[in-house]
Amino acid sequence: MISATLSPNPSHSTGSFELVERVANRLVGAAFSPHRHDTYTVALTMAGVQAFNYRGSMRHSLPGQVLILHPDEIHDGHCSDEAGFSYRAVYIPPTHVQAVLGGAELPFVVDGVSTNPALIAAAMSMVIDCAGVEDPDAYEDALYDLAHAMNNAAGRAATVRLANRTAVMRAREFLEAAVVFGARLDQLEQVTGCDRWQLSRDFRALLGTSPYRYLQHRRVDLAKQFLRKGATLADAAHGAGFADQSHFGRTFRKAVGLTPKEWLRSDLFRTIIL
Repeated sequence: MISATLSPNPSHSTGSFELVERVANRLVGAAFSPHRHDTYTVALTMAGVQAFNYRGSMRHSLPGQVLILHPDEIHDGHCSDEAGFSYRAVYIPPTHVQAVLGGAELPFVVDGVSTNPALIAAAMSMVIDCAGVEDPDAYEDALYDLAHAMNNAAGRAATVRLANRTAVMRAREFLEAAVVFGARLDQLEQVTGCDRWQLSRDFRALLGTSPYRYLQHRRVDLAKQFLRKGATLADAAHGAGFADQSHFGRTFRKAVGLTPKEWLRSDLFRTIIL
């Protein structure tokens, strides 16, 4: 049996990026015949053991590992036992990866399956966190992490250059002024005169996080201010610029480690801001 669910809200980015395909699939007692994609396949096995032939060897993908298949590499897929397996995947066009790496050779994760923590974290963000989220900036942020994680896993050294501090500080000021209404990477390009991917690298180098996550943290900070003043969760989410309360809850938990309700019940709610 094969059952597959395509995401009703495929992730995308603005302008240069086309939609990407996502799939949630369960396979029991059936198999995929040998085939190939013209995209990267980035998959997480959610349950069971996924077996497949790849580059002349049998591979196995377990929960907690990440499967990365290079474009145009032939592979199949089948169950290793009668329990079957389930997985979630996203298919990333190589042009998207090229946009981040700026013309460098496409990274090749040789074994097809990896236990690299950074690569797993980047894949989780791309496959799980971005699923069903109509936020192009979230996709671009996850794409940056994934492309560089693949590059590092493939043993490619990143080019070292001095960060553009002026551009980073200008971007930071713009983000601080755009907490509620939001800001896109193409806007930051215009404000700073710096390529978005280079700006993302420099921003991380100097401020320790990406422009997208920096903005999300500022929104969480603003929502905390509203909650401390007695605002409802819905009003705090809206006032801080979140698309809806669900988005607010997910982002808050990622930033704080608690849901907004848990935070309100904790001593952290009474933290004094000097």
